[in-house]
Amino acid sequence: MTTTAGPFAGPFAGTSRLTARRRESELDALASGPAVDLLVIGGGVTGAGVALDAAARGLTVALVEARDLAFGTSRWSSKLVHGGLRYLASGRIGVARESAVERGVLMTRTAPHLVRPLPQLVPLLDGLMKPGQAALVRAGFHAGDALRLSAGTPGRLLPRVRRVGADRARALVPGLRGAGLSGALVAHDGQLVDDARLVVALARTAAQYGVSVLTRVRAEQVTGTGARLTDTLTGESFPLTARAVVNATGVWAGEVDPSIRLRPSRGTHLVVDAAALGRPAAALTVPVPGSTSRFVFALPQQLGRVAIGLTDEDAPGPIPDEPQPTEAELDFLLDTVNTALETALTRADVRGAHAGLRPLIDTGDGATADLSRQHAVLESPNGVITVVGGKLTTYRRMAEDAVDTAVRLRALPARACWTARLPLVGAPAHRDSRPAPEGGVAASLLARHGGAAGEVLAAGEERLGAGHGAPVAEGIDVSRAEIAYALTHEGALDAEDVLHRRTRIGLVPADAERARAAVEEIAATMR
Repeated sequence: MTTTAGPFAGPFAGTSRLTARRRESELDALASGPAVDLLVIGGGVTGAGVALDAAARGLTVALVEARDLAFGTSRWSSKLVHGGLRYLASGRIGVARESAVERGVLMTRTAPHLVRPLPQLVPLLDGLMKPGQAALVRAGFHAGDALRLSAGTPGRLLPRVRRVGADRARALVPGLRGAGLSGALVAHDGQLVDDARLVVALARTAAQYGVSVLTRVRAEQVTGTGARLTDTLTGESFPLTARAVVNATGVWAGEVDPSIRLRPSRGTHLVVDAAALGRPAAALTVPVPGSTSRFVFALPQQLGRVAIGLTDEDAPGPIPDEPQPTEAELDFLLDTVNTALETALTRADVRGAHAGLRPLIDTGDGATADLSRQHAVLESPNGVITVVGGKLTTYRRMAEDAVDTAVRLRALPARACWTARLPLVGAPAHRDSRPAPEGGVAASLLARHGGAAGEVLAAGEERLGAGHGAPVAEGIDVSRAEIAYALTHEGALDAEDVLHRRTRIGLVPADAERARAAVEEIAATMR
């Protein structure tokens, strides 16, 4: 396997390291260099996927992001890499099939170090479901298993659905209500350790193939043949010519291309301590009253947390940088999950809450929960190619379709797409992956970095010396080495990038404040 270095890679050719110095060097090269084949606007999962796909085909690519990698919707997901069961229930077989295929790609080839099988438990509790609803859920799970089989994902990775007894159900979710519990249905799906970390892995792999990955760079006056780029850190700007331009800005797509009509939907999660639910090993799946296809999930997370979500509410109006949950949404999530718990959660248990906006295509009618999650690739009157809709699980297929469109419309000299077998940084098959150092590494570090875990520790030791493996703050399972690595390898430019998008410490505001001084101290030593 070889990598392709674009003309702006210079001394960074073939390396995945994203640093402040690399950013400055590549900005200078772009300002004075020739046109690129493809300009990608947007540094979320879709934009990073488009950049990697194009560069792996041999195209020269620049990726610009006005804020930071994974700044928008890509860091607010449920972190599920799911097989499309909900879409199957509503008759959207094509979307469900695509989801199952892409889940298999992530779990078996491109990012198995970042995705793990997650048991999903639906409790069989008196009064929790209407008569016959449990049979519908069971039928849906079996249909999902058929999708898994058709996608070629092995049963050893995602076991078949089964019914378990009450004791086993409470062993998987100790906080489950015991009265009226006859057992549970258990199926398996995929879960990311961190959605933002997937974006960073994509961007770093793209950089290894020669992409100029540029955060804090705003694209303005965008047309199908280029844009004016402004470095928001210095205020300097310059025009960049491109043979094709892809708008992958998600819910902000209409700001780049006014011909795009979106209908954003807000999905909200709240964060509680895992101890409040007895440290569950499975996702508790609770039916939403009155619906046969919607559920609230209590999802085990890293750092000793559980995320409870999610909502699906219309979010009209201007697009905020960071959407905020409403009081009604928090009450809805607590009320729904409490129907299945022995001890009810209260607002006092909530350690944090966050919301993300789904970039759904406006079809003019229906509730947002009923709008299609199918993606679309559209060409605007001025030639900008926009990819929008879809969801995190299918980012790779979205990217493939966007690049295929750019290649066809602009006659770009590209090879065929092969990202379905291209391992990301940290994956076992990636060329730079290394065995864990002697003595092993913390399980949490391995889960977040995979085959790069040894490199994380080595970078921490080099830059921080003794104590690099210590937690960044008491009770927070993130090492000082990981903070240094975010700044020396992962493109983080300041403490906010580290706290909120390279680690997920910031999902609990109190944790972010406890860790901030140490993160800022480490960041100061990197300058």
